[in-house]
Formats: sequence, structure tokens, C-alpha cells
Amino acid sequence: MESRIWKSSTTTLLACSSKSMKPTTTTPTTIITIKQLRRRPLTIASSSSLSSLSSSHKPNQYPNFTLFNSSSSSPFSKNHISPLFNFTPKSHPNHIIFQWNNQSLSYPNNNIIHTPLLSPKQPLIIVVLLGWLGSQNKHLKRYVEWYNSRQVDALTFVVQVNELWVDFGGRVEKRIHTLVDDLIVWASTKQDDDGRERNIVFHTFSNTGWLAYGAILESLQGRQDILDKIKGCVFDSGAGDPLNPKVWAAGFGAALLKKRSSSTYPTPEATETKQVKIVEEPPMIESMLLSVLEKFFYVTLKVPDVKKRLEKIIFVLTNCQPCPQLYLYSTADKVVPSQSINVFIESQKSLGKKVTSFNFGTSPHVDHYRTFPTTYSSQLHSFWRDCFSTVKLP
Repeated sequence: MESRIWKSSTTTLLACSSKSMKPTTTTPTTIITIKQLRRRPLTIASSSSLSSLSSSHKPNQYPNFTLFNSSSSSPFSKNHISPLFNFTPKSHPNHIIFQWNNQSLSYPNNNIIHTPLLSPKQPLIIVVLLGWLGSQNKHLKRYVEWYNSRQVDALTFVVQVNELWVDFGGRVEKRIHTLVDDLIVWASTKQDDDGRERNIVFHTFSNTGWLAYGAILESLQGRQDILDKIKGCVFDSGAGDPLNPKVWAAGFGAALLKKRSSSTYPTPEATETKQVKIVEEPPMIESMLLSVLEKFFYVTLKVPDVKKRLEKIIFVLTNCQPCPQLYLYSTADKVVPSQSINVFIESQKSLGKKVTSFNFGTSPHVDHYRTFPTTYSSQLHSFWRDCFSTVKLP
């Protein structure tokens, strides 16, 4: 059954057209108390929660979800679920829909190692990290820690290959639906103790994270109150050639081959961290895989339903961006061509959007932070200063 995120509707098009067209710290396994839940009532839900969320949300109305489905990848085991909730998922019991990373648990007693990004009197921020295809929550750990160490909570959302391979996004649609509903609840609710406003910042990776962000924006059309709370979006290695079979093939190939993919190797000029294996051309097996995938996506992307879904999301990403944008990419990226990202950046600027960008030059796809940690961190700090005028210097 079609999810409302992808359902074709002229309402969205009209709505859009009416607008201007560190040391590593391990998160402790901790029981979340009722007091903490009251302070941050966002829940981590399964796809079966869709039926328990209404289209209009009211403060302090929350479904009885556990924070995590029982899964070995969750930092909270089934023995550490808060007794306040006792929800048993009816479908996909071993899959986490999305994961909350609370900075007060990662750095208890304000034991932070960096200057906070915002003062206590400023809005409460949640950063939504939308991972690349095939990424896991552990792969986003370094980004979670960057935000947590600066007193910002983070939420991670990842997409596996089989979720797109089987039905080209049907499962992901349902998960995004759940994520959007919970973000609406969280953003619409003021803190019980201090009444701080709640805002959202997105940080996406590759075209998968970028398209997931577009699906979220499409779902939020008509909810200007929530769109106004989105204060910034960082695009890491994404926003290029979304209908190009070669880009889809490269993305799936990298996700399937993981570290064996040539796209993970930096160029010899990479700096700030020690170099790893250098590969000029992909091995024969990888070349064969990419050839097969390219032929597959050449056909798949022309399927009317698939093409219609993607074009709608691309339209929203092109015309309905509600906040400042930061693009972090690299000329050496072998998955999403830097030229196509530059084209999209220029299209956003031509629409009067506030856009900044940085080309790392030599770092691999979604590997800019690991390759250039100091520069990457500096770019994030500058962007936050642009989004929030009171951001403190690092």
C-alpha cells in the first residue's frame, strides 16, 4: 500500500510553487528514567506504530512505545527498557526504525569535552543524521559524538540495501512515516521545565540521506509550523544526479562491497590523517558488478511509478528547502560526481536560497570527516554560527 510520503498529490506542488520558486567515548548502557523521558519525550518506534499516531498531534500525547526494538545493535538491551513502556513490535522485530542518542547520557553531569554550540537559553536542538545506503548506527558514531560532546542530541536513521532492493523503498517509506510523526510530536511539545523552543537540524549523507530528507520535507508540506523549526541542513556527499543509473549503481556497489569498494580509497594527496590503500581503477569483479547494476537501474529508473516517486522528491528538494544549506563534497568522490553537486548548488543559489559549500578535493565518498577532521569540524562550526547567531566559538 502506498505510503502518504510517496503518494502523488498536486497539493504539494501547489504549496511549493507558492513559495519562492576528541577522544572516542562509549555511550554507557543506562536505564532511561521517567524524569529523563519527561524532559525528552521523543520515542523510538517501530513501523507498527503507524496506526497509533494520528495525523494531528497534541502535546503530551505519546503512544506506548519502547525506546528501541530488541536488537543486538541497540545500546539499550531488552533488559534495559524503561518499565514505563511495554510495546511489542508486530513487524520487523529485529530492526531499529531510528535511534535516539541523548547527550546527557553520553556525557553525564555535563562532563563535556567541547564548548556547547548553544547557550542554555537558546532553543533545544535535535540533529537528525540520515545515513548513506548500507550504513549502520555504529558508522554514524563519530558524528553523533561530535554533536553530543557539544551538548546537542542526535537521532540516527539508516537504510539497508535490502530495503531498497526488494520493493525500491516501500519499507523505507513506512519508516520515514514513523520518523516524521515522532519529529512532529517532539517539535510541537515544549519542555515541561523551561519552555524552550524546539528546533531541528538535518545532517544527511550521500544521495540516500538526501532523498530521505526530501521525503521528510514532502511529508511536512502543509505543516509550516514544523518547517519553520528546521533551522539548517548539512549535505555530506549528496545532492547529485539522482536519476543517473551510474550514480545508483555506484552507490549500491559501494554498499554491497563495503571496504572492498574502490570508492572507499582516498587519493594520494589526502591529508590530515594517515593514508590507506590507494586504488586507481576498480578491480575486475567490482567493474562487472557496476556494469550489471548500471543496466538494472537503467531499466528500473524508467519504471513510471519509480520515476514519478523520485521526481516528486527531487521537486521538493529543489523548490521547497526551508533553511540554510551546507554542502560538503569532494572532487575525488567516485559515487556522486562533484560536478553534479555543483550544478545543484548553483540551482539553489539561483532561487535565492542561503547556500554554503566546501570541496575537500581528495577525500572519498562520505569520508570527509575521517580524512579531514579539523577542516570538517570547522565547517560545521561556521555553519552553526550562520544558522544560530549565538553559537559559541570552538
